[in-house]
Amino acid sequence: MAFDYQTPRYLHVIEQIKAKINDGELEPGERLPSEMDFAKQLNVSRNTLREALRILEEEHVIIRKHGIGTFVNKKPIFSGGIEELFSITDFIKREGKEPGTQLIHHGNVAAVGEDKQELNLTDDDRVYLVKRVRTADGVPLVYCIDKIPTSVIGEDYDFNEESMLNSLQEKKGITISYAKADIKTIGYHEEISDILGAEQDEPLLILKQIHYDLNDKPILYSLNFFRSDQVSFSVYRKRIL
Repeated sequence: MAFDYQTPRYLHVIEQIKAKINDGELEPGERLPSEMDFAKQLNVSRNTLREALRILEEEHVIIRKHGIGTFVNKKPIFSGGIEELFSITDFIKREGKEPGTQLIHHGNVAAVGEDKQELNLTDDDRVYLVKRVRTADGVPLVYCIDKIPTSVIGEDYDFNEESMLNSLQEKKGITISYAKADIKTIGYHEEISDILGAEQDEPLLILKQIHYDLNDKPILYSLNFFRSDQVSFSVYRKRIL
């Protein structure tokens, strides 16, 4: 490989490691050599290697397991474009798997601070709260928290379907037009990580969405927790000329 010495050395190392993964020299789930051995293989300093590994970890190309080692991250089973508004049910079906639901809680509760902010609620407003685990072929995939203003759907609303978006459409005639989404990661969560079968060193992806109806009114506030080794999201960006 020809190096451009004006480019930081660690960027070249990142390219080398990614090439080894793409070429099959490093397999998903394989443990990387020790820092000393790997630095010798790549003919770089350990500091340079550490910086490259730090960035690769942020990109979820590798994963560090405390006290065990550093591993090539397994390729996610599920993937999707974040620019497309989809239901979890459709997301699972696209991969040829059977969607399922484990309902943990549902009912009307008092709105908390974040609910009021995201759904434009007052102190006296309530929300219909749904907590559930979505499964793919019986295996836990997503921990879902959904909140809808009770004033929008009424006190008699009862959720017992697979898709929240379909339920709102069919039971209440509410069409979700678009959503504003935000993705972030968190570390180990005692309850959610255990339910999803995530290891202690494995981060969770959080997809936070505010769904709006055809009149631009916020209808649904959702938090979806995914295992980072099972799911990835992408976005297509177009250059404006």
